[in-house]
Amino acid sequence: MTGEFERLATAIIACRKCPRLVRYRERVARVKKREFAAWEYWGKPLPGFGDPNAELLILGLAPAAHGGNRTGRMFTGDSSGQWLMRALYRAGFASRPTSEHRDDGLQLRNAFITATVRCAPPDNKPTPREIANCSGYLRQELALLRRARVVVTLGQIAFATYLRIAQEHHVTLPHPRPRFKHGEVYRLHATSPIPSLVIASYHPSRQNTQTGRLTEAMLDRVFREARRLLRQDGTGG
Repeated sequence: MTGEFERLATAIIACRKCPRLVRYRERVARVKKREFAAWEYWGKPLPGFGDPNAELLILGLAPAAHGGNRTGRMFTGDSSGQWLMRALYRAGFASRPTSEHRDDGLQLRNAFITATVRCAPPDNKPTPREIANCSGYLRQELALLRRARVVVTLGQIAFATYLRIAQEHHVTLPHPRPRFKHGEVYRLHATSPIPSLVIASYHPSRQNTQTGRLTEAMLDRVFREARRLLRQDGTGG
């Protein structure tokens, strides 16, 4: 990655803004899960990863306690990451369909993955204050991702957070105000260089995938639509 991304990653990794999240992520890293007892957990905040020239941005919720918090890379080492990476691979945005550890050779193609909150939260539920504390890092990533044009928001919290940041950038939202609905595409009236095409998607959490609320076919359609929008609006392909 470029020096700007590396400097931002260093700042994110060193962050200790949220005492509750610091305590939780570090306790999980010490206690561990039995099946991962041999692992040295990452136990720190996670920066985004992927192609710094990406046209597609994928915004998730937060690292999983025994996924990203263990492996040191978002959507890596847990079932959500496997679901997401299979879909990205089938759509041509990832070099392989698995995401196991941060040195597994996975490369994202024209895509960048980040999260609303950078530390694993208890019960996967960050507080509004914790989301606000992390929002500055997302704003900085948006400023660096100068070619990004489409954003896929995974879950309602990511969707709401992105719309809030868009408004801070003086983006005009459609009327009526966009509401979260899986597969829905919203075009924002952007005058600033942040992605103006937003696709809402259910998060590939076990709560959604094991209940059938989200199927692989549904997730595939989201990324096929992202690919179509990139081709329609520019050179992405």
